[in-house]
Amino acid sequence: MARSSYRVRFTGGSGFELAGIVDRPDDVSAPPIVVFSHCFTCSKDLKAIVRISRGLADWGIAVLRFDMTGLGNSKGSFSKTSFTTNVADLRAAIEFAAVELGPVTALLGHSFGGAASLAIAGSNPLTEFNPRAVVTLAAPSETQHLQLLLAKLDPRIETTGVGTVSIGGINWKIRREMLEDFRGHDLPALISQVRAATLVLHSPQDAMVGFDHALRIMGLIQSSPQTSTPVSLVSLDGADHLLCEKQSDIEYVTTTVAAFLNRYALPG
Repeated sequence: MARSSYRVRFTGGSGFELAGIVDRPDDVSAPPIVVFSHCFTCSKDLKAIVRISRGLADWGIAVLRFDMTGLGNSKGSFSKTSFTTNVADLRAAIEFAAVELGPVTALLGHSFGGAASLAIAGSNPLTEFNPRAVVTLAAPSETQHLQLLLAKLDPRIETTGVGTVSIGGINWKIRREMLEDFRGHDLPALISQVRAATLVLHSPQDAMVGFDHALRIMGLIQSSPQTSTPVSLVSLDGADHLLCEKQSDIEYVTTTVAAFLNRYALPG
């Protein structure tokens, strides 16, 4: 299917200008519309995100992928961001996509972006936004695990208020306020309130976020006695956290997500 891609800019939840790219099919009048959130310290230009987004457009799905505050081509300081600002940026992206493309019907998030997607779907802070579907890829079930990891990588973050950690070969300044914010969120409580059809994709060999997080996400959504929310778990056996080792993993994720969204996230 023919598709088009173009760059966009919009104001994020913290007031900074954010950069995004829209990948959309050319000949579909009412496609599912998805906002794609990247992982911690990643960007919309991560190989897996680019290929999945373009691949979904080839399957008739419109996607907005964007850089959160202080990352990629977006403005602002990464060291002053947090899970709270990530969620605020995602809300702003949803609102922008609704004007640019039409009402958003699904959220897709990789790693910490998946956590933000679940938080939005569980809290539903937008009065006119009710996603039909949520897809997570290698997402954590809570935010405290990242706080513990960062504090372990550089104890100065807690003791002096600022430190530096190396992620993906890049040094990142991390402030104590970021870790305090991570500690302050009850993501499991929000996940248990998710009412959208949910697809959880995770590798049992993920060295960054253990497979137990995927099982917990699934269990939390199924735990509510008031709902029979469809929730599916797909094991990405042998895949790495960033899906950078094998092209076949990206292709498998793309076709699986496309089938799920075309089943659960069609508008109307």
